[in-house]
Amino acid sequence: MFNFKQQKSENKMAKNNDYDAKSVNTIGVGTVVKGDITSDGDFRIVGKLIGTIQSKGKVVIGKSGFVEGDVFCKNADISGIVKGSMKVDELLSLTSSSSIEGQVTVGRISIEAGANFSGQCNMTNANAQPKGKK
Repeated sequence: MFNFKQQKSENKMAKNNDYDAKSVNTIGVGTVVKGDITSDGDFRIVGKLIGTIQSKGKVVIGKSGFVEGDVFCKNADISGIVKGSMKVDELLSLTSSSSIEGQVTVGRISIEAGANFSGQCNMTNANAQPKGKK
């Protein structure tokens, strides 16, 4: 009679259609994506990507994740495999299970013992003084 339930579900639908720049997108285990990805939010890969990924946020490649292509992002945490070049504006973190083959351009890099890195690394702001020091 009052359609209260219907109005409630319509409001939920409107919220689901809103743009959320802080969303986390995922390529799940067992999923293979061939092509290029552009995202304003964070991205997690535990499946396989054959192509380029560009993210304005953080890219996380889990232990089962595999990327054959280029990665461009603000920050990255790598536990899986990347075969291609990477440009990480701020921090690239490589865990002990990670494997990187290719050229890497970073602001900063953190490498755990056991990580495999085969390629060239360029630090874009390596000569810059830390904030607060003059």
